[in-house]
Amino acid sequence: MDAAQQEATARARELQRNWYGEPLGALFRRLIDDLGLNQARLAGVLGLSAPMLSQLMSGQRAKIGNPAVVQRVQLLQDLAGQVADGSASAAEATERMDEIRKSQGGSVLSNTTTTTSSSGAPTVKRVVREIQSLLRSVAAAGDIIDAADALSASHPELAEFLRVYGAGRTSDAVAHYQSHQN
Repeated sequence: MDAAQQEATARARELQRNWYGEPLGALFRRLIDDLGLNQARLAGVLGLSAPMLSQLMSGQRAKIGNPAVVQRVQLLQDLAGQVADGSASAAEATERMDEIRKSQGGSVLSNTTTTTSSSGAPTVKRVVREIQSLLRSVAAAGDIIDAADALSASHPELAEFLRVYGAGRTSDAVAHYQSHQN
C-alpha cells in the first residue's frame, strides 16, 4: 500500500469513527466474534456483498450508503449486547438475525410510499433512492459536491445531477427525475 492509499484509508477510518462511533473494521469484527459469524454470513445479514463488507472493514470505503444497512448494523449491535449479557440465547440470536436480514430498514425507508406501483414497476421514489444510494456508496456528500463544483462550468447538467442526487433531499431528486422524463 503506497502513502496515498494509506492516507485515504486513514481518512476513511476517521470518517467512520465520526459517523459510526468507531472504524467499521473494529465494529464488524466485534459483531463477528460476539455473534459467532463469518464475514460472508455478516454480509448476508446486513444485505451487503462480501466485497463491499471487506472494503468497509479495510477502510477502502468509508460510508454505508444504504440507510437500511445502517439500521441492520444497529440491530445487530443490540443483539450482540443481549447475547453478551445472557438475555438472548445463541438459538434466539440466530432466529433474530434472520429477521434482521429480512427487515427493510424501518421508518427510514418505508414511510407512506410503497416500493412498487400496482403494475409491479418500481415507484419514482424507489428509483431515486436507488440512484442516491449508489452515488452515496461511491463518495461522501462533500466529495460529490466538490466533483459537481469542478464540473459546473463545462457540464452544468451533470453537476446538477450530482448535487441533487448525491447530496440533496429525496423530494428534490424526485422532482428532478420527474422533470426529466419524456
